[in-house]
Amino acid sequence: MRETSGSSLNETPSGERVHIAFFGLRNAGKSSLVNAVTGQDLAVVSDVKGTTTDPVSKAMELLPLGPVVIIDTPGLDDEGALGELRVKRAMNVLAKCDVAVLVHDASAEFSQAESELLKLFDERKLPYVVAFNKADILKVRPENDSLYVSALTGENVNALKERIALLAKKNAPEKHLVSDLLKTGDVVVLVVPVDKAAPKGRLILPQQQTIRDILDSKCSCVVCQDTELPAMLKALSVKPSLVITDSQVFGKVDAIVPKDIRLTSFSILFARYKGNLKALVEGAERLSGLKDGDRVLVSEGCTHHRQCGDIGTEKIPEWIRKFSGSSPEFSFTSGGEFPEAEGLKGYSLIVHCGGCMLNEQEMQSRLERARLAGVPMVNYGVAIAEMHGILRRSIEPFKLS
Repeated sequence: MRETSGSSLNETPSGERVHIAFFGLRNAGKSSLVNAVTGQDLAVVSDVKGTTTDPVSKAMELLPLGPVVIIDTPGLDDEGALGELRVKRAMNVLAKCDVAVLVHDASAEFSQAESELLKLFDERKLPYVVAFNKADILKVRPENDSLYVSALTGENVNALKERIALLAKKNAPEKHLVSDLLKTGDVVVLVVPVDKAAPKGRLILPQQQTIRDILDSKCSCVVCQDTELPAMLKALSVKPSLVITDSQVFGKVDAIVPKDIRLTSFSILFARYKGNLKALVEGAERLSGLKDGDRVLVSEGCTHHRQCGDIGTEKIPEWIRKFSGSSPEFSFTSGGEFPEAEGLKGYSLIVHCGGCMLNEQEMQSRLERARLAGVPMVNYGVAIAEMHGILRRSIEPFKLS
């Protein structure tokens, strides 16, 4: 087992890692078991109830599974006003959890909180395992198929890791970013504008992942800015199989790329990759019907320093006003901030980023909250394509049933 380097170019992005969350009552030995499973002091351990006050996440390699994010959560039975807030934060982890581990004190009866959590796992169809911890203090062990473990002695810790890996792999769908759209030897053009918002000296995550997927498909790619695109297309001796562009220059690129060459965007590719594209395309229909005073939520999955000309806070609202001919009221969230369904009621539309930093589970959770609130949702790439009149062209490469 090893911890990955935050600066490594080989590090698996957080959104691509299996998120494993540990839940349990205070003093069930949850944090001790997290440390036993990870082989390091990830969680603070104490005999004092409520030591874990906020969810603690760590990206690492967990054998036999591979790249994961381990999340230790506050106790489900925390008390008082502050305790209620901690429990709420623990429950919010469910939105991004791929596999859940309920750590139960094997010497105690199941509490109502634990039983309700198991019911919630079932309702969400979330894969989970119950780890009966503190098995070392049991005088008599029931004869059943339950997994009895001991964070203290290490008993069955490896068996728990094997069980987690089995659940994660069993529920991992086959996904493609772009490889299923290509055949060996194809050439793909990537349009990457470099402006003051672009990170100096590197490409952003969606661009990196797309390049890697193209190379893994035994295909070639060329990268250029939108200003160099005409010359690039003229210089190529073969017709590109696909052009993938940054959403911000979608309209300009559409006018340059011949209609017999397939065109889409990084944002639309990631929407399909995370299983959201169909719902987001449906949400785009709401853009033209916005009226003065309608509330629009613009949400980003990551946090970054806002700059002049920021796409989320400036360009998206400007494009929406121009396209709809109205003046909606805009609100903004970023990172882990995203309202529950009740808090979304009253909005007319949600415009979300591509979600490259969020895993599929969290994106699906946000879509579900929007659905429950009756609010359509669209992402940046789909919205921009719709507002430039090129959405149909940009989704032609995909089969949307």
